[in-house]
Amino acid sequence: MFLYHTIGTNDLARARAFYAAAMPALGLELAAEEATEIGIRAPGERIRLWVTEPFDGKPASVGNGSMAAFAAADRAAVDAFHRAALANGGTDEGAPGLRPYGPHFYACYVRDPDGNKLSAVCDRDMTS
Repeated sequence: MFLYHTIGTNDLARARAFYAAAMPALGLELAAEEATEIGIRAPGERIRLWVTEPFDGKPASVGNGSMAAFAAADRAAVDAFHRAALANGGTDEGAPGLRPYGPHFYACYVRDPDGNKLSAVCDRDMTS
């Protein structure tokens, strides 16, 4: 459905450090670094997430009710993403665990250093 998603930042160097540390837990990589933005993708795919300074030059702000959710291969990846996010300037918005959105919906919620809300989700039956 989406071609790409953008998240604003007021400190690109700080955002780069956060995303470079947290995204590999989900199999994602930094794939582009420009003067005002970084791009993140799954290896071999197009960039689907841009973390950018706002084009209009005004401060980036958090969208109330907005969240980017990333697919995780398994529950261990959700756990690893949460740990890496918190260790690199993120804040906790919900520790890893099962949620009421389905029988296998295992997720965590964090905010990046700019306050953008992110989630990592494994929605697979891990018992088989």
